[in-house]
Amino acid sequence: MAKNTTTRGKAPASARQAKIQAAQRSGGGGGANKIVVATVVLVVAIIAVVAGVVWAQANQKNAITGGGNALPPGVTALGAGYPAFPDVTPAAGAPTLDLYEDFQCPACKAFEDQLGSTVESLAEAGKLKLVYHVKNFLDDNLRNDWSTKAANAAFCAADAGKFQAFHDQAYAHQPSEGDGFTDAQLKGFAQASGISGAALTTWQQCYDAGKYVDYVNSVETKSFADGVRGTPTLKLAGKELDLQQVGTPELFTQAVQNATK
Repeated sequence: MAKNTTTRGKAPASARQAKIQAAQRSGGGGGANKIVVATVVLVVAIIAVVAGVVWAQANQKNAITGGGNALPPGVTALGAGYPAFPDVTPAAGAPTLDLYEDFQCPACKAFEDQLGSTVESLAEAGKLKLVYHVKNFLDDNLRNDWSTKAANAAFCAADAGKFQAFHDQAYAHQPSEGDGFTDAQLKGFAQASGISGAALTTWQQCYDAGKYVDYVNSVETKSFADGVRGTPTLKLAGKELDLQQVGTPELFTQAVQNATK
């Protein structure tokens, strides 16, 4: 799979809009031939959708702010990741998977389509601790604020215990690159996630107020400082995974087993 990538430093507007290719992983079902074929298909599909995006951290301007020091449920500090499946106690020795994504990232959608259900199943089973770091750097590249708005909406859904459902809805219905979401779509994702009645009213108030916008901005700043230059980025037990090496459910599951103490 090809990451949506970031570079630091001042670049001209044309350079910030330029796209660069990066190798990625993919996969398919059992058997060496199937894995190779699935990998090629997924890589080609991703390259056809997006070749990666370049941005300048020094020139990044988030379009919206808000929320102050509000933190999503389970988050301990600004810049820290969001722990998924808070009701699940990971098994002893289960590794932590830090997953860096941007809701507007086409490569992230490709990853979710290929491995999202595997990641979630392992997390739900307590075989790994899943931590999301939801970035918003694509707002700058795409000249909109929908990465930030979608992330804020997802964490508002977390207040109702529906982060994962919202997350999956957003990737399942991700718009074409550059088109961005709409307010109505994001509300629709909340409703499709099972948020209704008074909880939906609370979600709407949270969304309108930008309750978690400052938190989302802090995650972007922290992840960039930590060296994360592209999405999706996966760190398993603190070590970045080579996405080409874990591009099938079988290979990813084996990597988790190898990292289990």
